Amino acid sequence: MSEQPDTLSTQEPTVSWQGRFLEDFTVGDVYRHPLGRTVLPTDNSWLTLLTQNTAALHFDTHYAEGTEWGKPLVDSTFTLALVTGQSVHDVSMNVMANLGWDRVRMPNPVFEGDTIYSQSEVLSVRESGSRPDVGIVVVRTIGFNQDGTIVMSFERTLLVYRRGQGPGHAAVTPKWDKRALKAAGVSDPAASA
Repeated sequence: MSEQPDTLSTQEPTVSWQGRFLEDFTVGDVYRHPLGRTVLPTDNSWLTLLTQNTAALHFDTHYAEGTEWGKPLVDSTFTLALVTGQSVHDVSMNVMANLGWDRVRMPNPVFEGDTIYSQSEVLSVRESGSRPDVGIVVVRTIGFNQDGTIVMSFERTLLVYRRGQGPGHAAVTPKWDKRALKAAGVSDPAASA
């Protein structure tokens, strides 16, 4: 174990993953998205009620017990949003616009308590005919549960910025004032220089 320094590092911070740009996509690549997410009963009932979905199958346990499923089904729009969100890390951190979803399918149900994972395959990549700063990417994304059962698939088309284009990510630098230095228990290396 190393000791914790009592002064701030003068090393420049390493920039974290900032996503793929148009040039980084290759047809046939498959990206396993890193985060899984367990669906909670609150997720299901809140999304269902927020969207004014009146299908009791999603929020009335007593009603759902009388169906072939025997328990509430997760609202499919929640699953679509979750799986799309999971894919952002690899597919659309540098998106200009989402153009749409096609072939959205739910081959198996999602239940409260399921953990959903996902992956995307690049189906096509091309330049935009009208926007030189972006290109068009099409991916097929699948969502699957803790048993590997595929619960959702869809194709998504999006405009993705070329490298060096677009607004860029915020480059805010932290300012270490006396209060922050004291709170962190460190001294400013510039003060001793």
